[in-house]
Amino acid sequence: MKHPFAGRPFLAALTVCFAVLMLPISAAAHNVTVGDAGYIQQIWGVNIIPFLYLGAKHMVTGYDHILFLLGVVFFLYHMKHVAIYVSLFAIGHSSTMLAGVYFGWNVNAYIIDAIIGLSVVYKALDNLGAFQRWFGVQPNTKVATLIFGFFHGLGLATKILDYEIAADGLVPNLLAFNVGVEIGQMMALAVILIVMGFWRRQPSFWRHAYSVNVLMMCAGFVLIGYQLTGLFVAG
Repeated sequence: MKHPFAGRPFLAALTVCFAVLMLPISAAAHNVTVGDAGYIQQIWGVNIIPFLYLGAKHMVTGYDHILFLLGVVFFLYHMKHVAIYVSLFAIGHSSTMLAGVYFGWNVNAYIIDAIIGLSVVYKALDNLGAFQRWFGVQPNTKVATLIFGFFHGLGLATKILDYEIAADGLVPNLLAFNVGVEIGQMMALAVILIVMGFWRRQPSFWRHAYSVNVLMMCAGFVLIGYQLTGLFVAG
């Protein structure tokens, strides 16, 4: 079956995408705000509600999470399929976030966040049918969603570790934070699905869908470039 984006000026879009890389950016994925970081450093014991709030806040303001989630559900029309993919993503980022903080995995944040940027690029290319056209193969999207979920969770874990969360009440606080992340994900997903449901009914959906995925790919490249630049500067 011919992909709906076949024949589009893909190389021209890539040229525009790489031009975007020349633009300066000032935000980094997975950052914890100064106020939240100070709060995390100062509190002790079990604080379920605050960590629920912090987890939900991180998800709804984490543009890297939102971009990947948008890419994952972009062409999913049935709630059963949405539930499967979102569950795989949740399993992935929940497991590595919890394990990463609990066991103190010391992973370079720049490398992890660059891989997270790559996840956005991957999903946009997948939506554009690039793998089928370029290599004649289709990656297993479920496996990819789970694997990239691991990296998204590990990216968050590296940031939490930077603020040395107190050992007293660590496990319940982490679980509360993770539940908050899932609540935030459901909130973001609800907005995405409502907007997508309306948009898909418009006659121009397919034309604009191509452009949106190209822009999403550009954003992923920008995230990668920003993090690799930070890695080299820090090194």
